[in-house]
Amino acid sequence: MHENEISYSIIGAAINLHKTIGPGLLESAYENALAFDLREIGLDVKQQVPMPFIYKGVNQDVGYRIDLLIENKVIIEIKSLDNLAPVHYAQTLTYLRLSGLKLALLINFNKKYLKENIHRIVNKL
Repeated sequence: MHENEISYSIIGAAINLHKTIGPGLLESAYENALAFDLREIGLDVKQQVPMPFIYKGVNQDVGYRIDLLIENKVIIEIKSLDNLAPVHYAQTLTYLRLSGLKLALLINFNKKYLKENIHRIVNKL
């Protein structure tokens, strides 16, 4: 399955989840519910995937984690904030670069309308 097909399924599931429970919950609640829904539609989902950080040839133990990794191809970074800051986009792009993956979705569930708060971040896609 191609990254764009996977992201289409993710976006549909995220919108349905948001319609069901709305804004105002913790990121972990949205992460677990979205992971559940994506597994229900047959996607491979990994949660809290450790992100290696190698500096000058030494693996640094800094605890970066990808919220969700779908089909080993698409990263989902989940937020539940009033507003996203530029650092959230930069963080997601950095995760893409470090992982060598091409597509991430930055989703902020703490908004009235989710459709306007799903952001595609690409790395050489």
